[in-house]
Amino acid sequence: MTSVLTAVGAADAGDGVPRIQVALSAIVALYTVVSRTERAAALRIAAVTITALTGAVMLLGPPPWYAQENVGMLAWAGMAAAAGDAVRSRRAYIAAIEERALRAECSREEEARRRVAEERLRIARELHDVVAHHIALVNVQAGVASHVMDSRPDQAKQALAHVREASRSALDELRATVGLLRQYGDPEAPTEPAPGMGAFDQLVDGFTRAGLRVAVTVTGAPADASGAGDEDPAASVAGALPAAVDLTAYRVLQEALTNVHKHAGPGARAEVVILRAPGSLVLTVLDDGPEDGVPGDDGPAGGHGLVGMRERVTALGGTIETGPRQGTAGFRVRVRLPVPAGARRLR
Repeated sequence: MTSVLTAVGAADAGDGVPRIQVALSAIVALYTVVSRTERAAALRIAAVTITALTGAVMLLGPPPWYAQENVGMLAWAGMAAAAGDAVRSRRAYIAAIEERALRAECSREEEARRRVAEERLRIARELHDVVAHHIALVNVQAGVASHVMDSRPDQAKQALAHVREASRSALDELRATVGLLRQYGDPEAPTEPAPGMGAFDQLVDGFTRAGLRVAVTVTGAPADASGAGDEDPAASVAGALPAAVDLTAYRVLQEALTNVHKHAGPGARAEVVILRAPGSLVLTVLDDGPEDGVPGDDGPAGGHGLVGMRERVTALGGTIETGPRQGTAGFRVRVRLPVPAGARRLR
């Protein structure tokens, strides 16, 4: 269209009487093409059109060639091309802004969904660790009470007392975990800290009362824990751990011992080795499998204990190794958690 109007304008100038209407039509067409074409192509079209139209007017129009009307044609054509390029640039700029805003909105929604999923997964892990541990103890003690209720009522009462204690601990931890879902400012927010290695002796004591024999070995206690006297060795090792590492170590040991108690059956023996190495905390839980060769009640399949442990450890940048022990029917769990140099427990 621009080429046709340019040719018509050039031919029209040949009779010595320029037609302003035809020239303006060519200028409007030039503006339209430049405003809707990519810059490289638009510049080439504008250059050819301005040169052809202005040259024809100057050569074939009324003399002299530098007359005001001829120079005015050059100015009008140049302004039309510049206006078209400005409109095209602004349109592209607005489109880019809208695209960035749309991408930012999509990114915010995706980030919000990701954060919600991570929070749900974190809470699910906490609930699983609390419920699996305490319910396993309750199940064993309830079975013992049912078995000796008639023949040894005193032992049955003791088992029921353990059931009551384990259920109370489960309720307390569930209340603290569910309290994390409260909004800021809600009443009755949990004020007690999350469990950590300082409560490991209580964890072992609970398993011992449920019939699991647990041997604990602690090495590499930090220098500031020397001379702790009768303080629990595990608590001494964990004395300078960050809160996230402290909680993860406790949950890993809790889940590993729960699996031993659940899968190795009655009379099983577990060995826990806690090593505080430079820059890391290494936890190892070993068992020899069922004492009588009869595995315990595994319960429904598809548990998430090992998956939850792996997710917790990976989230802190640690490593975890799980698998059967060579030469025995037992299982082995080994976890390494990084501990930053100079870390201090945050509570």
